[in-house]
Amino acid sequence: MDQAFDVIVIGGGAAGMMSAGTASKRGKKVLLLEKNSGLGKKLRITGGGRCNITNHTLNTRELLKKYGQAEQFLFSTFAAYDVAATLDFFQALGLSTKTEAEGRVFPASERAEDVAHTLEKFLKQTGVTVKTNVTVRKILTENGVVTGIRTSEGILTAGSYILATGGTSRPDTGSTGDGYTWLQEIGHHVTTPTPSLVPIEVTEKWVAGVAGVSIQDTHITIYQNDIPFRKAIGKVLFTHTGLSGPGILNMSQDIGDSLAHGPVEIKINTLPSQNEEAILEFLRQLHTKHANKMIKNILADLVPTGLVLPILNQAGIEAERLVNSITRQERHLLISSIRGLTLHVRKLLGPEKAIIASGGVSLKEIDFKTMRSLIYSNLFIIGDLLDINRPSGGYSLQLCWTTGHVAGTNC
Repeated sequence: MDQAFDVIVIGGGAAGMMSAGTASKRGKKVLLLEKNSGLGKKLRITGGGRCNITNHTLNTRELLKKYGQAEQFLFSTFAAYDVAATLDFFQALGLSTKTEAEGRVFPASERAEDVAHTLEKFLKQTGVTVKTNVTVRKILTENGVVTGIRTSEGILTAGSYILATGGTSRPDTGSTGDGYTWLQEIGHHVTTPTPSLVPIEVTEKWVAGVAGVSIQDTHITIYQNDIPFRKAIGKVLFTHTGLSGPGILNMSQDIGDSLAHGPVEIKINTLPSQNEEAILEFLRQLHTKHANKMIKNILADLVPTGLVLPILNQAGIEAERLVNSITRQERHLLISSIRGLTLHVRKLLGPEKAIIASGGVSLKEIDFKTMRSLIYSNLFIIGDLLDINRPSGGYSLQLCWTTGHVAGTNC
């Protein structure tokens, strides 16, 4: 690689591809380096393979509230490139999108592969040079500037460098935290990343039998010592070992923090479409309409089939009992179980299953108008490398599109 480049982008994920194409579109000669054999490995599996591209919150001030303490840093960044700009970008490249519950935007095809292909198309259109299977080992610096990078292909140099290596979530896709190591070596402050949006493992074995079952817009309550300490409404997905889905992922950090102080329970409303009185009335009517039917068969018409036995077990009612034998007190116990199916948390799954990891480069060391490092004038740091917490719902990828575009515009 003896070609001279204006910009070298390290990391071929969402942020890296966006920044590389944006810089090249401006006439810069850009080299994009990726250690995997192909680009966008994590992007291709995100959102369960559907890829939640962004969140359809067009009011930037409202959107930025989702980024917690980072909100104050991000105004100028998102003023330069917001959700509307992102939607226009993908539309112009021929990717149709659709908006679902809670403003989540997906490709109309529901294929994450199509998002990755769209970005690869962007790189080809803008003339970015892409090199895969290249391992970066060290960032070289002198007198407040980056002078080069040591790689498996030798030392490479450019006028500017964009670091887009991602965090530590899903290390199997290449996000192994290398960027944090290099940045610490050259003097940047990095908060040690910990898994943030993470599925939960529970002690109940029956969840394996209902893997794939989901409940939309349900009430979730987290308890410790029989005291509720966090409530939310969102989608719950049962997995082979526990719980996932946006409603659970967005509470996972609080659950993890609480586990350090003792056992944690999660209660899920398995029938969110009906209030308590409506369920009670339904159960009362059963005595006259379906008196000689087994309660397990009737309950299967109300809640997901796989949850019938766990609900009855929690209520202390045998599945074979006839409806006309259920007492008034048992009806109330059954309602409590339907509206608060309890699972006991064993642990949070590790970085290999995390959607994102919290932690990263100190925001005080970044100029957010340009994404330039305040320590090295020709280094730009973007995407998951930044110490920015955000919930599930498209906010992570929007951060990648925005910071990637701003870096590519200013490098």
